[in-house]
Amino acid sequence: MVILVTAPAAYLAGGLRRQWETCDMFHRIPLRYQLVALQLGIVLAVLTAVGAVTIRMQEQQLRDAYKGRLIGVAESVAQLPSVIHAFGTPSPAQTIQPIAEVIRQASNVTYVVVTDRHGVRQSHPNPAEIGRPVSTDPSVPLSGEIYVGTQTGTLGESWRVKVPIFDAAGAVIGSASVGVLESTLAADLHEDMPQLFGWLLGAALLSSLGAMYVSKLVWRRIYKLEPEDIAALLETRDAMLHGLGEGLVAVDADGRIALVNDEARRLLALAGDITGTPAAASLEPAVLRLLSAGSATEELVLSGERILLGKVNAATVDGREVGKVLILRDRTELHTVLRDRDGAVDVTQALRAQAHEFANKLHVISGLLELGKQDKAIEYLGRSHNDAVFANRPLAPGITDHGVQALLIAKSTVCAERGIEIIVSPDSLCSADDSGDVITVLGNLIDNAVDAAGYDSTVAIRLGESADGGRTIVVEDDGPGIPVPERAKVFEPGVTSKEAEGINSRGFGLALVQRVALRRGGRAAVSSSALGGACFSVVLRTKEAELQKQ
Repeated sequence: MVILVTAPAAYLAGGLRRQWETCDMFHRIPLRYQLVALQLGIVLAVLTAVGAVTIRMQEQQLRDAYKGRLIGVAESVAQLPSVIHAFGTPSPAQTIQPIAEVIRQASNVTYVVVTDRHGVRQSHPNPAEIGRPVSTDPSVPLSGEIYVGTQTGTLGESWRVKVPIFDAAGAVIGSASVGVLESTLAADLHEDMPQLFGWLLGAALLSSLGAMYVSKLVWRRIYKLEPEDIAALLETRDAMLHGLGEGLVAVDADGRIALVNDEARRLLALAGDITGTPAAASLEPAVLRLLSAGSATEELVLSGERILLGKVNAATVDGREVGKVLILRDRTELHTVLRDRDGAVDVTQALRAQAHEFANKLHVISGLLELGKQDKAIEYLGRSHNDAVFANRPLAPGITDHGVQALLIAKSTVCAERGIEIIVSPDSLCSADDSGDVITVLGNLIDNAVDAAGYDSTVAIRLGESADGGRTIVVEDDGPGIPVPERAKVFEPGVTSKEAEGINSRGFGLALVQRVALRRGGRAAVSSSALGGACFSVVLRTKEAELQKQ
């Protein structure tokens, strides 16, 4: 295959390559020098504009000064009685020319020209021009008005003033023109330029020193890093922070959120960008209290329906505190793992005990058979079958949720080894609930009742279901119960009557139950039980029922 490159295409490609090389060369220049060059460019542009404006203003001031002087000279000539009376003589120039020359030399102007009402010169620096019409338009002064402007005459381009000359009756009988050459104005203006340029040069020098100082200061403040390095650090930081398996919330010294990673957004259920907003407006009160306390040790906090383990570290820069960093871990998942592990240990211990018991029973049966006492052996087998720990426990036929069934069987099996009897009301109703809320509430209430009642106790359970799909969960125990003054606090996070056990600290199960109930539009309450202990009742409404209620 043959590729043909035309001359224009090759030229364009070369231009693009040169442009790319120029840009690449520019980016290779250290940021410090780029800042200096940028500031110097700005200073140069500003000084150039200031110089141009200053020169223009100086020129205008010079012209205004000459204008005032020219008008004064012209009006003085026009008002001289000898000049006015000369227009009544046969030869006005003989009188006017000497007077005009004296005034011109005394006032240091280029010319003083007097004309009659026909525009014929009666005076001129060049006597040969006397008696000739003026080369410029004399209509403005001859009409009684004053003319100020630049015109080109016999002596060249000049800045001039023309005023009318009136007789005693007020009639225009001529004009007086006084002017100075533009070259003279330029020369006067150039006399002031060295001083002006000196000031501009001094300003440029001071600005350059300031630019270098600012550039050096900025360079130090960014730790002598180039933009590419800063961008790489920020990208790496963001990738690392958002890739952490722990939630991280950074708050500045003013109490505003400076950073939130993805895990913290998930744990705290934060929606939208809250960076820069006050922490008090974006975080839950429990999280704010933990953040305000500033505890460096891990503490439990309930956020929504999640049990979090959090600690606060101070963020310092150069020895001064600039904010706080809150680190969060999901204890809900950790708690589930530990609870499952504890349950597995309990079941394993129960199985070991049962296996040991069954082995002893087999030895007894074997001995009775060797002694030929078959009747005794059969009788012993009957008694052992009736005492079997794993005998099928009937559940209420109305409980059709497999998850709830499995939970009740598991709890009953584990509690049996502790001498705790779990009784399920035979009229209980519980159909399938995909949300898992019933299992969460029932599991926490059973654990709370078992811990409160202790060994050789009874826990009664009743499940109900309304026609609209709402759920009612009631768990009672025969423990010591809860005093009336303390009942209002049992659903608060961290409130418990039992001793804390490190990471497995109690006091969040009932708080979680209440939050689930509130989310489902229901309630959680505690009262006295007919068994002598506490009675916890929870109502869970369906979403449809809650919408109808609203």
